[in-house]
Amino acid sequence: MFPALETELKQETLPDPYEDFMYRHLRYYGYFKAQRGSLPNSATPQHLWKNNPQCLLSGSVGERHDLTPDPLQKEKLLSTQGFTGSNPGRGHGTAHQATLRRRPTCHNQKDPQLKYTRPTCLSSTVRRQIEAVSRGSLLLSSPLLKSRQLLHNDFGEVNPRLREPRDLFAFLPSSGPLQAPRWPIECEVIKENIHHIEWIPPQPEYFYQPTGNEKVPEIVGEEEGTVVYQLDSVPTEGSYFTSSRVGGKRGIIKDLAVTLQGPEDNALLFESRFESGNLQKAVRVDTYEYELTLRTDLYTNKYTQWFYFRVQNTRKDATYRFTIVNLLKPKSLYTLGMKPLMYSQLDADTHNIGWRREGSEIKYCKSSTGDGQQPFYCLTWTIQFPHDQDTCFFAHFYPYTYTDLQCYLLSVANNPVQAQFCKLRTLCRSLAGNIVYLLTITNPSRTPQEAAAKKAVVLSARVHPGESNGSWIMKGFLDFILSDSPDAQLLRNIFVFKVVPMLNPDGVIVGNSRCSLAGRDLNRHYKTILKDSFPCIWYTRNMIKRLLEEREVLLYCDFHGHSRKNNIFLYGCNNNDRKYWLHERVFPLMLSKNAPDKFSFHSCNFKVQRCKEGTGRVVMWRMGILNSYTMESTFGGSTLGNKRDTHFTTEDLKSLGHQVCDTLLDFCDPDRAKFMQCLEELKELLQQEIHKKFNELGQDMELEGNWSDISLSDIESSTSGSDSSLSDGLPAHLLNIAREREKPGFTASCSAKRSTNRSQEPARDMKPSWSRNRYPVAKRGRATLTVYPSLHVYTYP
Repeated sequence: MFPALETELKQETLPDPYEDFMYRHLRYYGYFKAQRGSLPNSATPQHLWKNNPQCLLSGSVGERHDLTPDPLQKEKLLSTQGFTGSNPGRGHGTAHQATLRRRPTCHNQKDPQLKYTRPTCLSSTVRRQIEAVSRGSLLLSSPLLKSRQLLHNDFGEVNPRLREPRDLFAFLPSSGPLQAPRWPIECEVIKENIHHIEWIPPQPEYFYQPTGNEKVPEIVGEEEGTVVYQLDSVPTEGSYFTSSRVGGKRGIIKDLAVTLQGPEDNALLFESRFESGNLQKAVRVDTYEYELTLRTDLYTNKYTQWFYFRVQNTRKDATYRFTIVNLLKPKSLYTLGMKPLMYSQLDADTHNIGWRREGSEIKYCKSSTGDGQQPFYCLTWTIQFPHDQDTCFFAHFYPYTYTDLQCYLLSVANNPVQAQFCKLRTLCRSLAGNIVYLLTITNPSRTPQEAAAKKAVVLSARVHPGESNGSWIMKGFLDFILSDSPDAQLLRNIFVFKVVPMLNPDGVIVGNSRCSLAGRDLNRHYKTILKDSFPCIWYTRNMIKRLLEEREVLLYCDFHGHSRKNNIFLYGCNNNDRKYWLHERVFPLMLSKNAPDKFSFHSCNFKVQRCKEGTGRVVMWRMGILNSYTMESTFGGSTLGNKRDTHFTTEDLKSLGHQVCDTLLDFCDPDRAKFMQCLEELKELLQQEIHKKFNELGQDMELEGNWSDISLSDIESSTSGSDSSLSDGLPAHLLNIAREREKPGFTASCSAKRSTNRSQEPARDMKPSWSRNRYPVAKRGRATLTVYPSLHVYTYP
């Protein structure tokens, strides 16, 4: 599986620093009660996975998937056979856990009704070893049972079963195939693998400049047009997620595209039943004109923004018009010059050209149709394809799929250098059973005391699946922090990074814009008590809660995308403690100085609204993280500096991830000159804004005395420009569950520690200056690093 493990199998077992870490961790959390010397040094638990193919996860790629029942069916089978494993669709167990948790007897192993290969029956060898262990045998030295997570009862007897947090120590398999995405059983999925190359346009891609002659389309509809693509009924509001499987819907995948009548037939062939795809219907209303309807987020009747689909059978010399007819946002960056993205497969194969901004006659306007309850808006554009008989894709933004993430993490797991300081674990499983990954990144420490002194930084992305720009910023951050750069090494020396790169894999897989398969915006449910309904959020909050008990969390940031404002900016939370007055604004101001052509401090906001109380940044702030942010990255581009009026590329977003690291070093520089300079600038900005407010009211005010006594509640404007939706409550089938589980006084570890005192929007006419080499203690002058032995950090994954 891993080279280090291969070597360990061949050599005599020696004391392992990881075992020391496991011992301390499990003792601390009460999962291991034996004395240190009561069990022999053990090899890693992954030996069991490797040596026993019956213990493979049910999510592995291959024909076994078609033989493994859906999660709900599996749970019923496990319960009828006497197992105590967890439902993999609920973020707890694995087939491996179910194997070790089953009772010593295994009846009906040859039951003809079970027409699948069951991963839950133990081999006779393992069963004999478990029986021997129950009699007090020392067969724990066997490779199949080498684990420090074996529990002991009050009488000191070994109980050979695994408990939480076993999933937290699961490795990404590096020798076998990746776990294929799991889809709701209602979704049809084509078998083709969709892959796009990364490519940076050689020239800036400027915003579209309206001519004033853009056509306002008249929606024709299928009554007068011809339906050339239409998905079968998909889950909408009123239905809810039940189960999933690899490949989605069982049976033959239907051919939804029209049948071409011959080589002269120029009808386009549409498809979106691939990972992250989103197209419900295409209607041909003229020879080269099509009306498109996007699928709403599954199990809802709203949230239409993200689109990603494929067309085939193109003609080079024709001008096509596409009109998306059921968008819901009244404002869009398409009114400010944003262009759709197009990808030509022939250009990619022959010229190594990838996604590029294309389109003319772009117009975003209110549609002439509607559902009677809410108005629809339409986006229309014209396009000329570069080749005949080409396969092309269109997207709202650069796609970044769950499989893209897995391939990236697999490369990290296979890198022996990066594996020394980046530990990849499973945080939980999503509703559909997809893995939510957690990365712990830090350089090894020499002592527990040295490790405990490290502060933590928590980063996450893709809680809203349609905001793929968050994944590109995350990729840039990971590329840098996992590199051998002296700055990256320094950051790993002084911080423990906890990274959840994809919070909502289910939504990403099915092509949702905002929701999980619970049909709700997860960024409104960080206070949830429904672990089974919102596992990704529940486990993330719980992980951060435990982390706060262990060490200070210096910064939390969740990466998002924004559809109505250009540039990149942060939303934060005002601090009410006079000792830290305006401190939460220092990091955003520093970032604006490090990325002046991309990041806008003037677009940042620090007001906490009641409707945003369930968001990640507010919940983490109330848990005690002073610097708690939502990073909003535009789908469009920049209005700043050298990049003014140009679209962002993936390279621009990845560079922002690098600049986040750069800013962390500035923020934590032992020489506090930069920090204090920013505080002085913030006070000056505040003074200008207060003068401006009072001048608008025709009043005068003396601004002398203690600045920290100034009330900011009437200065800060609201975050009405936020792209986030209001909470629409729980689905009906979850309301009773919530009422049953909620106890008096329950706060979900989010009790208010800070008030929602608000402050000003910074003055827009002040340009900050930032000298990169102004201070004698520059970070690159501190790059002398201490070489530590290869020990694992003492921190909870």
